[in-house]
Amino acid sequence: MNAERMSLYPSLEDLKVDKVIRAQSQFANATSSTPAITQGVYQPQPATQGMPSSTLYPNLEELGDYMGLSLNSDEVQRNLALVPVANNQVAVTSSVGGMVRPVTGTDVGIRRAEILPGLREVIICKDQEGKVGLRLRDIDNGMFVQLVQANSPAALGGLRFGDQVLQINGQNVAGWSSDKAHKALKAAAEQRIELIVRDRPFQRTVTMHKDSSGHVGFIFKSGRITSLVKDGSAARNGLLTDHYICEINGQNVIGLKDTQIKDILTTSPTAMTITIMPKFIYEHMIKKMSSGLLKSSMDHSVPEV
Repeated sequence: MNAERMSLYPSLEDLKVDKVIRAQSQFANATSSTPAITQGVYQPQPATQGMPSSTLYPNLEELGDYMGLSLNSDEVQRNLALVPVANNQVAVTSSVGGMVRPVTGTDVGIRRAEILPGLREVIICKDQEGKVGLRLRDIDNGMFVQLVQANSPAALGGLRFGDQVLQINGQNVAGWSSDKAHKALKAAAEQRIELIVRDRPFQRTVTMHKDSSGHVGFIFKSGRITSLVKDGSAARNGLLTDHYICEINGQNVIGLKDTQIKDILTTSPTAMTITIMPKFIYEHMIKKMSSGLLKSSMDHSVPEV
C-alpha cells in the first residue's frame, strides 16, 4: 500500500486553515448538482452556502479564535487560487515554494530566511585593504562562518553566520584548522576567490503567526529562548527553548541587545520566521569572540531576495 503524498505547509496555522477550506470545498462538491438547463456557464455554489453545523465544518473566524489569530477571510482568499476545475471543484490552494500558504501567503521575510538544502558557489574579491570580511571556525572537521562583517565582500556575496564552507578555490577544507583556512583566504588572489558553501546546516527556521495582541508566544534573554507560552504559535510550530535566535525574517540579530531584538519582533509582519541554533553549538561557534565585536562588526542588514 503506497502512502499518500501530503502537502507541505510553512506553519501549523496554514495547515489548519487549508484543511477547513478543503472540507468546505468537498462539501460543496458533494451537494452541488448538474443544472437541468445546460445553456450558459455553470457557476458552482460558494462553499459557505448550505454548510452544515460549524462543529463539523468550522469557519475561519472560529478557527482564528481557536488559534488566537485575527484571520481575515479576504486576506486568506488572496492567498488562494480560485480556479474552477473538473468535477465542480470549487477552489484549490496555490503553493509558493512548494508549500501551501493560505495564511502565510508570499511574505518576503520567509523567502529571506529560507535555508536551501543544496550547495552554492560564492565568488568574492578582496577590499582595498586586502580583506574579505570573513572569520571562520572549525567544528567537527567542518569549516563554518563565524563572523560576516557588515558591508564587506563576504556580506555582499551573501554569506551568513553558520554557513558551512566546503571548498576554498577548489581545495577541500574538511579537516582544516581555522588558521589554515584564514591563511588560504589571505594568500588568495585579490580579484577572485571561489567558495563552495552549504546553507547554515546547524540552524532551522520556524514560521509562526502573531496573535491578536501581536505576540507569537516566547520569552528570550540575551538572545536565548528561555520559555514558551502554552498553545502559542511558537509552541505549536516547534520553537524550542535553550536555542539562540540567529535571524528574524532572515535578518541577522546575533550580538544585538534584547531591546533591539524586541523592536525587530514588534515591527515584524503578522507572519514571521525565527531562525534558531542549539545553545551548545551556538556557544561553540562564537567562542573567543567578544560581544562587542559581534555587535559592532556583524552584518545585521536585511538580505535582498
